[in-house]
This record gives sequence, C-alpha cells and structure tokens, in this order.
Amino acid sequence: GMSPLSWNAGVKFLMARKFDVHRAIELFHSYRETKLKEGIVELKPHEEPLRSELLSGKFTILDLGSIPGQDEMFGASIALFTAKLHQPNKTLQHVVLQALFYLLDQAIESFETQRNGLVFIYDMAGSAYTNFEYDLSKKILHLLKGAFPARLKKVFIVGAPVWFRFPYSVLSLILKEKLRERVQMVKTHELKQHLPGDCLPEHLGGAVRLDHSSWNRQFLALPNGQPESLDKLITGFSREEESVHVPGLEGMTVEELLDHVNTVQKRGIYEEYEDIRRETPPGTFNCSLQPYNQQKNRYGDVLCLDQTRVKLKSLNHDERTDYINASFMDGYKQKNAFIGTQGPLEKTYHDFWRMVWEQNVLVIVMTTRVDESGRKKCGQYWPLEQHTQGNYGLISVRNMSILKPAVFLVSQTYEGRKVIHFQYLSWPDYGVPSSAAALIDFRSAVRRQQELCVRAVSGGWRGHPGGPPILVHCSAGIGRTGTLCTLDICLSQLQDVGTLNVYQTVRRMRGQRAFSIQTPDQYYFCYTAIIEHAQRQHLLPTNH
Repeated sequence: GMSPLSWNAGVKFLMARKFDVHRAIELFHSYRETKLKEGIVELKPHEEPLRSELLSGKFTILDLGSIPGQDEMFGASIALFTAKLHQPNKTLQHVVLQALFYLLDQAIESFETQRNGLVFIYDMAGSAYTNFEYDLSKKILHLLKGAFPARLKKVFIVGAPVWFRFPYSVLSLILKEKLRERVQMVKTHELKQHLPGDCLPEHLGGAVRLDHSSWNRQFLALPNGQPESLDKLITGFSREEESVHVPGLEGMTVEELLDHVNTVQKRGIYEEYEDIRRETPPGTFNCSLQPYNQQKNRYGDVLCLDQTRVKLKSLNHDERTDYINASFMDGYKQKNAFIGTQGPLEKTYHDFWRMVWEQNVLVIVMTTRVDESGRKKCGQYWPLEQHTQGNYGLISVRNMSILKPAVFLVSQTYEGRKVIHFQYLSWPDYGVPSSAAALIDFRSAVRRQQELCVRAVSGGWRGHPGGPPILVHCSAGIGRTGTLCTLDICLSQLQDVGTLNVYQTVRRMRGQRAFSIQTPDQYYFCYTAIIEHAQRQHLLPTNH
C-alpha cells in the first residue's frame, strides 16, 4: 500500500538487513512508526529547538575508516553520545531523538557506513544521576537495533558510575537477546582494546581532537548537491494519508490476548499501563500554554500537543483565534479518523461549532453528561429542545430530532449540513462503563451512522473511505474519549487481520492526544471488553 521508494532509500534498508527483503520491509515500517510515535515528522536543523540540540556537542559522528587488523569494525562509523552534556530538565526527549535521527541520516549517506554499520558509544564518564534518563536510553537502544536502517555492530557503555549498575540490570532485562549481545560495559581505558585509538577522541584515550563547534557547523551547512536526508528520501511515507495504527509484528490473536491477561493478571495489566503513563509526551504544548489560550482549556493540566492540534481558521488574520483544545487522532489504517476534544466551555461553543464546520464533521460522540455528581463536566453546547435553534458566532444549529441519536442541522450563511449527535450516558467520570457489551454495541451504531452519513454527503465524499473525522469528547477529552477510540481501533484491526495490540494502540494514541486513557481501570477495561466481545462473537469459549 505504499508508493515506491527511491533507489537510495530502498538500498539503505536492504543493506541494513543484508538484503533480506522481508526483514528490510519490517525495518522500514518500524522506522516510519517510530518517527510518528516520537513526533519526528519533519527535521529542520536550522530551526529551534533542534539547532541548539545539534550544537550542544551531545552527539558526534566519527568515521572509523580503514584500519588494518580491525576487520570486525572496518569502515564503520562511531555515533558518540556524551551523557554529561544531557540535561533532561531542559531538553524534551523527542528533540534529542530528532537530533539523533538527523545525524545518523547524514552518517549513513556514506556507502562504507551502510555496508559496515555503526558503533554506538554511550559515554557516561563524569556524568551524574541528573544527566540520566532511563526512558531515553531505552528508546535510543531500540531505535538503533530495530528502527533505523543501519547495521548496529556494538554498543559500548563507557565509564559508567556505580549508581548505573541497577538501571543497567533493569535495562538488560527488557532488551531483546540479539541487542543484549551487542551491548557491553567497559572502563574508559579498556575502550582501545575494542576500537582503534586513531579514531577515538582524546578524552576516550584516542588521538582525535574534537572541535564540536566546527564539526556541527559542517552538518548544519551541508554543501549543495549532497544527497537528501533519509527523511526526504522516503517518498513512500505520505504524512497526509498514513495512519500510525497499522498491523505490526507485535499483534496478538484473541487467544494470545486472553492468555496474556490470564498470565499477568489485573496487576500486570496495571503495571503495563504504568509503563505507558511514565512516558514523556512526544511533542510540545506551547500553543495551549499561551496566556490568551489558557482560558479556553477546561482543565489546566489537559493540554493538546502542538504537533497534532486542530487549527481553526483565523478570524481577521488574528492567530489568537485559531486555538481549540482538540487533537487529530488516527484510526485503524486511517489518518485523522477522530478528533478528540474536551467538553466545550460556554466561551468556546462558537469555536467548537467552527471546528465541526471546518473539518466536515458528520458525527459527534459525547461520552459524558453535562453534570455529574453535582459538578459541571460539559457545557450545553447545543439547543436542547426539538425544533429550537442556537446561534454560535457565525454558525446556527437547529435541533431536528431528539431521538437516539439526535439530528442537528448546522448552517452557516445559506449552506446547511446534517450532523448526528450521539450521547452515551452510562459511563462515570474516571470510571468504566457498566456494560462492555453496551459500549461496543454503541460503537457499532456510531460506525454504521458514519457510513450512512458519508454515503449521503451531497456531491459525494472524496476523502478517505472512512469519511471525515468523527468528533469524540468527554469532559477532559482523554479518559473516556481515549478508551472508546482504543476499542474502535483494536476491534477494527481484529476484524481486518485477526490480531490487535492494546499496549501499542494506547502508546501511539498518546503520541497524538496526550494522556489518552486516564486510569489503569480504563486501560484494563479495554482488555476485558475485547475478550467479552470475542466471546459474544464465538471467537473464544465463554467459560473463561
């Protein structure tokens, strides 16, 4: 389902897997998925914050060259990460990964590096615990071994302090065996036993005098005619059409999913959620935090990522009018299948309906009540009585029906559109629905209605066959919203290819709508609801 790659890009992936086509294709998909998950959709080395990260001296790429007697490392390149220069409280993880992607892209332009691979040195000499970031270390290792088109020869952890022994033992346990075999801890003076001193920097006992400022300027001022980075070469990766939710090797059958739940039990699923919850969101929240936008957020700690936020059309060319707390979220094999948003505030009703109009929304799904337990959870953003009309800025909304689901006529100037409004009432805030079967039936009704609406669009719908985004909201737009979207994606994949993966689905979703699924109970509910659905569909025996 992809466009052809350029010759140069294809060869890089093939060489990284010794021309095993199947493994090269797996690597290609892992590379794309990693970039999407980490929010690395476009690398701009001359713009902040990437420029500062590249100039920090944290990363260096060195060429081992042709060294006699060094057949194992012959022609490889060294990627050096200097841990003491990393300050987690000042640099977001995804910016560090952007810098690594950019520099490695440049390193593998060398045919020798493509053929002979990379040696990665994690230099911990002189570093403190405050320089260490466990999640980042894990991501870098997995990136190098399984999601970047370069042959990883060795990983040397050099000069590790005493306190690193415990994190290293934990890290070793989660690494795949083939990667674990390539990782080795050495003292600084021992490094020359493995790599030629002529190619090591002076501070690691070698003869190379590093000038980071001139070295980085070389990478930031590439001469005309140099091949484009891998990010540009992968023409088959369409950012407009490709979803992050596609089947992968990690998919489980329903039998495997049931075995997984029975093996790890509820406590293990909770720990799985905690592992996801600890991950830093792969992006920034600058727009949500602007003083003129903060009042538009229902909750001060529920913000939307700049990279995936829905931008409204500016009014009177004023950029302060383009914000709404809403995020594009991919569905199964569909880019921007959903918009996840908060329950509208009275001051944002007009923004909400502008978004519905501008994004051609046909179906709205509301998974909260207006009031719950004496607290306001969502504004009454639509006319409540049948045949009544509400005006929200430039948009009028007429309640055509109060049947389930309700039908609204949304109009602007002389044009009108029908929008279907669903509301699910049996779902407490921070909790789970009283009936998994009822929620899944509700999800099926939403899907059927979306199909009917797409067919009924005047003049025909010319976008993705799944139609324009389905707008889903609860109160904050992350808990119940994320749970419903997770179930939709997993059940869609199950129906399509017979596998699913809750863990991967939620991780990828949180890369687009940060903090989606708020509680371990909601995460565990996704597993139990899928199992119950599989039993109802006779895909599993009912005695479990």
